Amino acid sequence: MTEIFSPTIIEVKNLVKRFKKVEAVKDISFSVAKGESFAFLGPNGAGKTTTIRMLTTLLDPTSGSVILNGFNVDKNPSDTRRSFGIVFQDPSLDTELTAYENMYIHAVLYAIPKDIYTKRIEELMTMVELWDRRDDLVKNFSGGMKRRLEIARGLLHHPKVLFLDEPTLGLDPQTRNLMWNYIKDLREKEGLTVFFTTHYMEEADRNADRIAIIDHGVIVAQGKSEDLKKQTNTETLEDAFLALTGKDIRETTGSDGGNMMKMWHGRR
Repeated sequence: MTEIFSPTIIEVKNLVKRFKKVEAVKDISFSVAKGESFAFLGPNGAGKTTTIRMLTTLLDPTSGSVILNGFNVDKNPSDTRRSFGIVFQDPSLDTELTAYENMYIHAVLYAIPKDIYTKRIEELMTMVELWDRRDDLVKNFSGGMKRRLEIARGLLHHPKVLFLDEPTLGLDPQTRNLMWNYIKDLREKEGLTVFFTTHYMEEADRNADRIAIIDHGVIVAQGKSEDLKKQTNTETLEDAFLALTGKDIRETTGSDGGNMMKMWHGRR
């Protein structure tokens, strides 16, 4: 059965980002349809994080454009930020506060009226099975519970797009499966568009409608998982990924999730 999606909600055209003499992102273009689940994959240092930073207003592009929910990301950052939620790779909750207090602060930051956020908080925390733990300190939560709370918080202001940066990193298979079931339900109930990164190829294979692979700042392939396998004459998405990006180990200086979190709060 062919998936049918609504008009484009993210449009990236000729996007470039240079850091002095280094061109981290090289004239990339792609689009994401409303209601789609879109995986953005790439090895360490491929330009993935830089691209996501530009899409989420954390980094200004050198050239090119990003339109998100009808807003030019560079020219209308405030309207853009209200259009999406984001779950960072590294934890971004205040662990000295309760689960409810973390949700409440987010509601205040987005100026959500009390009559709306009280109902919305209960609805979302119930969905992720944390309403009974709303008055518990987050520092006592497991990794999976924290992840679920971050997803609920990211959805509080009714975003059109949810960005997930390695959302299940370090979680056990059962919790990973549960989280993707939550996200699937949200897409069905609220028409949510999901843009995610992951190093678990089976997650992208199972949960993405389409996939874009970036390497050395260039999108080397995009399409459905089956299309990428056919293109590379491989049987699995992981083999297709390796065929497109090579098998050499990429060095990394560590996660950019913490830096993204600091930049995000600095621009709020």
